Amino acid sequence: MTELVEQDRTIAGSGYSRWQAPAAALAIHLSIGQIYAFSVFNEPLTHLIGVTQAAPDDWSLTTIGWVFSTAIGVLGLSAALFGRWADRVGPRQTAVAAALCFGSGFLIAAFGVEAHVYALLFLGYGVIGGCGLGLGYIAPISTLIKWFPDRPGQATGLAIMGFGGGALIAAPLAQRLIGLFATEVSLGVSETFACMGVLYTGFMLLGAANLKQPPPDWVAPQRPRETILGAQRGPPKAVTVGMAVRQRQFYLMSAILCLNVTAGIGVLSQAALMCQEMFPEVTSAGAAGFVGLLGLFNMAGRLAWSTISDQLGRRPTYAIFTGLGLCLYGLIPSTGQAGSITLFIAGYAVIMSMYGGAFATLPAYIRDVFGAHQVGAIHGRLLLSWSVAGLIGPALVNYLRRAEIEHGVPHADAYSLVMYVMAGLLAAGFVCNALMRPLPRPVWTTRPDA
Repeated sequence: MTELVEQDRTIAGSGYSRWQAPAAALAIHLSIGQIYAFSVFNEPLTHLIGVTQAAPDDWSLTTIGWVFSTAIGVLGLSAALFGRWADRVGPRQTAVAAALCFGSGFLIAAFGVEAHVYALLFLGYGVIGGCGLGLGYIAPISTLIKWFPDRPGQATGLAIMGFGGGALIAAPLAQRLIGLFATEVSLGVSETFACMGVLYTGFMLLGAANLKQPPPDWVAPQRPRETILGAQRGPPKAVTVGMAVRQRQFYLMSAILCLNVTAGIGVLSQAALMCQEMFPEVTSAGAAGFVGLLGLFNMAGRLAWSTISDQLGRRPTYAIFTGLGLCLYGLIPSTGQAGSITLFIAGYAVIMSMYGGAFATLPAYIRDVFGAHQVGAIHGRLLLSWSVAGLIGPALVNYLRRAEIEHGVPHADAYSLVMYVMAGLLAAGFVCNALMRPLPRPVWTTRPDA
């Protein structure tokens, strides 16, 4: 294991294709993308004792929900805390650490489920597993930016697409394993956790072994295309994370991410219920299919929009995310009032594609503004905004919906205020994006240790 992560063994040789790096990154992100399928465990985790129905000592759904929320929160926190370390030790050591944290988190959670000790489930999946999520998320980003200076959006989009699509593999895998291990007296959750922990650890280590950095003298096949934001003088040479957090561009970018994610994850958390309440003819199976469709657009949008951004530029692309997004959020209530489920689904699908696209385009946006020197560390700091949004978004939607219903608003119309508030958040994001400017020249440095 020590030889695997030594720095000199992470430098690519002459036979290494740069396209192997996105494939390795995709293996890591498909694994940690399992977090989006955690809801598969919600029902069995609330029936561990009663098996067929909840017993008095079973955990409540609200209690289980905190495991997921904590994992998302720790993702952003660990990415921020260890981002600079990840840039220093390299992608392979970071990815190995991510694999060990994510896999061991599953195993500890399995012990917690078997013994019905909530603290172990929380510690394993929420805290230790959450650290694996954060480290795995940022591990390949800086390396991909270095391998693809000519198309940074597409390269990072390929990897981050995996995070959005990981649930498409994890959900049926978990259901199949639960069915395999379930008995008359057990739902098979602990065995499923243990099995998934081993599988994901192996898959992530395989990705880590194939994740290599370009040699110091490596040159991209073609001259990097400068984006609109940096068209006059190109991206900075070597801006450190310490320098970046002192610039207003960093906080504008944090605000853009936080506002966009708050709106997106807020309505995503209530997508199935919103669909059924606005269109009562939709069945539970239909609502589940709707959520699955949104997952596909979330995943596809990560690659599509990040690729488009390489041609259009990052700031114009984010202007589309926020500008078109606020229009669509504002129009969603009208689709319900008109009874057009087709327009409702179409609008929601575009919204989710841009939600995913914003994540995938962010690393390239960071590279445009701050350069590629410590893009991983800066990216990690910015992901704190994701953690904040993950807590604010669902709570805001739930509170506004409940307040409307308590004031006598019909369930079908209870989401109008929600969507208008989310449109307002994106309007603020549009303004923040419009205020983005290149860094002033005195901030630039060519000294890697600055």
